[in-house]
Amino acid sequence: MLSPIANEIAHVRRQLQGASPEGVLSWAAQRFAPALGLAASFSVEDSVLIDAASAPGLTVFAIDTGRLPEETYLVAEEWRRRGVTVRWFFPQREAVERLANEKGPFSFRWSLADRHACCAIRKVEPLGRALQGLAAWVTGLRREQSVTRASLDIVEVDEAHGGLVKLNPLAAWSAAQVWARIRERALPYSALHDKGYPSIGCAPCTRAVPSGEHPRAGRWWWESPEHKECGLHVCPVGSSEPQPRS
Repeated sequence: MLSPIANEIAHVRRQLQGASPEGVLSWAAQRFAPALGLAASFSVEDSVLIDAASAPGLTVFAIDTGRLPEETYLVAEEWRRRGVTVRWFFPQREAVERLANEKGPFSFRWSLADRHACCAIRKVEPLGRALQGLAAWVTGLRREQSVTRASLDIVEVDEAHGGLVKLNPLAAWSAAQVWARIRERALPYSALHDKGYPSIGCAPCTRAVPSGEHPRAGRWWWESPEHKECGLHVCPVGSSEPQPRS
């Protein structure tokens, strides 16, 4: 039997099919604000969502892994200049120091398990703190981005984070739609996009890709496509190891 929130989400999911990002965020604000957060890595998708959000009860938060490109901070700064308040969350200093001292600065390239361990410290643990006190959170995930996101719904129950509601207003959008909105609204975006970086994460885990390659080919390029998640958007399936979305 579905829980009450799962029943509600199943109903709302049907209502929101085809809704604009503004429509999805408006429903979320009415239902969850002020316990509603928008997770920003300052991708083009996040810029579209920050621009679309008008609810005073929505909190924009970001995770500083300690290894972000300068261009990401510049996008964040531009949004700050435009009046958007961003709550920053950082990894625990002791955990980062222990990882660096025990395994060095590039252990994430040794194995999938080592890369997950780095992401767990630098991303997953801070996200857990960022989500505390929230009833729902918003992401810029899109189905087109990768095989691990192909089954993405506009609204989901996020069992990996204690049953929070997770909203993906751009789930059905194409990259072309995102960029059209960026240009139409003159929204901030990373200068790395103009240098061949279609998808941007931590600096050591991101590189430019030739035109025509998959947009996420430059993320963790030493791994198989089905492994290219950092743990923020995965669902555990009876294992201590993060698992890709189904």
